[in-house]
Amino acid sequence: MFESFFGMTATPFTRDLPPEALYQSSSTSEVLGRLVYAAQRQWFAVVTGDCGVGKSTTIRRLTATLDAGTYKILYVADSKLTPRHFYKGLLEQLGYEAKFYRGDAKRQLHREIEIIRGVHGLQPVVVVDEAHLLDREMLEEVRFLLNVRMDSQSPLGLILVGQTELWDRLSLQAYAAIRQRIDLQCKLGHLDRAQVAGYIDAHLRYAGVDHPVFADPAIDAVFHYSGGAARLINKACTHSLLYAAQNNHRIVDETIISRVIKGELA
Repeated sequence: MFESFFGMTATPFTRDLPPEALYQSSSTSEVLGRLVYAAQRQWFAVVTGDCGVGKSTTIRRLTATLDAGTYKILYVADSKLTPRHFYKGLLEQLGYEAKFYRGDAKRQLHREIEIIRGVHGLQPVVVVDEAHLLDREMLEEVRFLLNVRMDSQSPLGLILVGQTELWDRLSLQAYAAIRQRIDLQCKLGHLDRAQVAGYIDAHLRYAGVDHPVFADPAIDAVFHYSGGAARLINKACTHSLLYAAQNNHRIVDETIISRVIKGELA
C-alpha cells in the first residue's frame, strides 16, 4: 500500500532483501571479514549478539560472499536440535539419508565431508543458528564433530550463531573444553544514531526512493525506540510509512513515529 504512495519499486524494510542490498555498518563489515577468514582457515567461530541486531542477516551476507565453487555451506537452525537430528539435517543437505544410530551417522558425515574435500575440492562450512538454545549434550557433540585424525586438523569450518547468552554459557567452567577449541569470537552490536540514519537511507534507496522521507527528528525517535536493533528499526519504519500513506503525509515526522510507537507498537 505505502509502496505506491511513496513511488517505491520494492518494499524497503523487510527481512528478505537481497544480501547485496543490506545495510552494512563498519562493525558488521569487520565481523563479516573475520568470518570469511574463519571459513578460509576452517576455524571454529562463535557469533553472538542481542536479539534483532542482524546475526542471521550477517550469515546471509556471508553465504552470498563465499564462492560456491570453493565452499559448501550447510545451515542448521532448530531450537530442539539433538545430535541425531543434527547429523540427519547435515546429511540431507548433502543428499543422503542418515543412518539411524548417532555414531554411524557421525562416521557417515565424516566420510561425506572427506569426499567433499578430496573429490570435489570444496571446503565445508557448517553454520548452526540459534545456538543459544542448544543444550550441553548438543554443544559437546559439536565439539566432537571437529575431532578428526587425532585432532591434527579441522575437517570443516564451524560457525555457531546465537544470542549473547550463548557466550555467557560458554564462559562457564563447565564449557571450558568447548571454549578452548574456539578460534574466533565475534560480537554484533547495536547501531548508533548515525548508522540508523544510514540504515534507513540505504533501505529507501533500495526501494527506489532518492529523496528524504524521514525527517531528522523522526530518525532520532526511531533510534531511541529501536536502540539500534535492525529488527525494531524495520518495524518502526514500516508501520510509520503505512500510517503516513493512510493519512496522506509525504514526510514521516516525529509526531507520526510517536503515534505509531505509542499505539501500534506499544
